[in-house]
Amino acid sequence: MTSGCSDRTAGAPVRIRALRGRRRLLRLGVAGVAGLAVALGASNAWVGLASRGGVHRPEDVPHRPVAIVLGAGVYPDGRPQPLLAARLDVAADLLRRGRVDRLIVSGDGRHDHHDEPGAMRRYLLAHGVPADRITEDPEGRDTWASCVRAVQVYGVREATLVSQTYHLPRALALARAAGLDAVGVGDETMASAAPTVWAEGVARERLAALKAAFDALTRRDPVLGTPHAQPRRS
Repeated sequence: MTSGCSDRTAGAPVRIRALRGRRRLLRLGVAGVAGLAVALGASNAWVGLASRGGVHRPEDVPHRPVAIVLGAGVYPDGRPQPLLAARLDVAADLLRRGRVDRLIVSGDGRHDHHDEPGAMRRYLLAHGVPADRITEDPEGRDTWASCVRAVQVYGVREATLVSQTYHLPRALALARAAGLDAVGVGDETMASAAPTVWAEGVARERLAALKAAFDALTRRDPVLGTPHAQPRRS
């Protein structure tokens, strides 16, 4: 009897330490979730403030010398996926309206089977855009890179960004942080054409704001100096 009591008494400190460890982990987890929530909230608030007044419709967007079409998915056969094709349709329309003078198609051009700028160029040519109005940026691997390279590689100071409307606030916030006098025109046709994809994009933007704020705060350097990173005109 005495021995059994001793065993239980000896095991008590172990159980107490285990309980304290679990509580500590729980507190750390709660603090981590709370910190992430605060960071996400602050990042999205910054995106909203930094992009204020920048989104326009094609008929009322102020003139800019350049429209920057931000890259998206490309099929293995080199055709732009629907989201990207819709962006390119908006850009071609802006050019026809005289709202912009030329286009920079910016995306990831590292692989032949996923050459976003090349696919964008071919699509625009097939839809009547003159070759001398198109410049490819093959190192626009994300929105921040496209904006920084527009300024530092292509010498752009004023631009219209073209993407889906849910992406434009973040794109405008990054563009302005990079030194661009930027406005934006967005595609909305995909909201009805592909509602599930659209909803996923809207949700993803809430999380992407965190990376955007990090890029703007740290002034992350994109690729600027590779041999094919210089302006490549069609």
